[in-house]
Amino acid sequence: MKRARKNDMRRSFTLKERFSYWFDNRMSKGSLGFIRILIAASVILAVLIAGLIILFGFNEEGETASVFWDSIATVLNAWMPYFSDGTPGYLILMSVTAIAGVLFTSVLIGIITSAIEEKIGNLKKGNSLVLEKGHIVVLGFYPGEYTLLNQLILAAAEEPACIVLAEDMEREEMEQDIDENLDVPKNVRIVCRTVDITDPASIEKCSVETCRTVIVSPTDDMRTIKAVLAVSALLEEKGAPEIRVNAVISRNEFRFPPSLAKAHNITTLQTNSILAKMIAHSCTQTGLSQTFREVFNFEGEEFYLADLSGFGGLTFEETVCRVDAGVAAGIQRGDEIILNPPAGFELQEEDRVLVFAEERDTAKLTAAAALQGGDTGSAEEEQTYVTILGINETLPVILNELPPTVVRAELVGQAMSEAEQTALRSAVCSRGLRLEFSEGDLASEEFLSEVAVASKHIVVLNDHEKESEEADMEVIFLLLNLRDLRKRLDLDFNITVEMRKECNQQLVGHGDHTDFLVSSNMSSLILAQLSERPELIGIFREILSNEGNELYLKEAGKMQLTGTRRIREIRRNLIRQGYILLGHLDAGKHSAFDLYPDEEVTLSEKDDLIVLGRN
Repeated sequence: MKRARKNDMRRSFTLKERFSYWFDNRMSKGSLGFIRILIAASVILAVLIAGLIILFGFNEEGETASVFWDSIATVLNAWMPYFSDGTPGYLILMSVTAIAGVLFTSVLIGIITSAIEEKIGNLKKGNSLVLEKGHIVVLGFYPGEYTLLNQLILAAAEEPACIVLAEDMEREEMEQDIDENLDVPKNVRIVCRTVDITDPASIEKCSVETCRTVIVSPTDDMRTIKAVLAVSALLEEKGAPEIRVNAVISRNEFRFPPSLAKAHNITTLQTNSILAKMIAHSCTQTGLSQTFREVFNFEGEEFYLADLSGFGGLTFEETVCRVDAGVAAGIQRGDEIILNPPAGFELQEEDRVLVFAEERDTAKLTAAAALQGGDTGSAEEEQTYVTILGINETLPVILNELPPTVVRAELVGQAMSEAEQTALRSAVCSRGLRLEFSEGDLASEEFLSEVAVASKHIVVLNDHEKESEEADMEVIFLLLNLRDLRKRLDLDFNITVEMRKECNQQLVGHGDHTDFLVSSNMSSLILAQLSERPELIGIFREILSNEGNELYLKEAGKMQLTGTRRIREIRRNLIRQGYILLGHLDAGKHSAFDLYPDEEVTLSEKDDLIVLGRN
């Protein structure tokens, strides 16, 4: 064996093999290497032909230099000599040069044309480096999901802005999809790049080291984590760790450790828990899901830290009643933002006020006004029950977050073992919720009819173990059947539906006593807020967490606030109960935000007040 290897090492290669190997190596360098070979071959051929003409005396009286020049010019121009240009030997050799010139010129033109086409193709694919500063990088794009881009466009208002959109798709395909589905104003530029968002080397073309913030568009958890780690590694390599990376993770088990998130300036939120909480509060309060969307989008009112003056020494109650063109929702003292402090909390002049307003500088403090009317106390709310169709891992969160008025929850559909039932009962034992379990086929009209007749509030959960398209279609069919039963049997129940994709939710519309909570939609709203207001991350977490201040709908009749009243009076009555008035919904669930204290509003028994507070 050793001898055979030694003989192989001594083997001599033929001239043809050596030339082929050399030629392949040159060609592997691309078009430029081939062009060099052609130029060299052309010059060698021209010199050889000129040498033969001089050697055999075919040039007659022509000078040696002119023969070389004519030979080179013939190769370049592919010019056939005239019969009168010289002797037959001269004509034959120059004709060979012209024919070779035709070949070389044709190949050269073909190489240059292919190189130009390849370059144009690369430009169309979006492979060039982005030369921007202060832009927003969005990693991930999904046709049909436009909430995130739309919110970033709204956040730009009339200021110039650049959004770099990166995804492993053809650039032309992304641009066409955006042009057909989004109204992009002239002050906003969307630059598309074909990028593997999980590869740091590929992300580099987005110039993340010079951007303002990086957003990982909502996707599956594994791809999101890879994208976050990839961009964090690139930012560390580029020496720009201060760039914030924003992402949402659906499952709690994939959450980033706090120390790692802080070290790499990563902000993540667990959307499954957030959505579960929204579902729990929306199922008995029709219209609350729409309120969540309105509070967290950039169209209309938003949360700002305003620099108001003249409130030093005022209590928070007085500040709430006197803020005009906005709603006072909290106080920033030092680095801490206190959401909805106690009514008697005394403000200092150096504090900043957290306001819910149309613009940062619109809210102002008005002169003190006489506050009339006595305290009102909310009436005890009527107890109710909830029917939940479907099961996923967020069920314990939903059950624990149900309003105190919900005293019973019935879980319908999938069979659960005794151990699983016991575990759920243990999870909600502290809040005194009674659980009931009903096994049956939700595809059966007879069984579904029995459930619908006995229900007042129905929650339809999404199966997180299935692909989003399949799970959403199951939810859609169930929703259509519930709507049909409600119409045919003249029933009165509201439906709260969990869906995964915004484009699927659009297939079944709004209204009809149906609330939709779409994970991709809500995730996009939250991501856009985090990218524009990173200093408010604490209050967003509180509003969307299981503890602290949350959004509620309170019936005006049960809060004893019906009739025609000034907004200032309603604010005062609610702040003394621990609630901040943001706005109201009429009986048709049309929302309005109450920003002006001197305005009057007429509330009926069934109108809802949009409030922020602890339950």
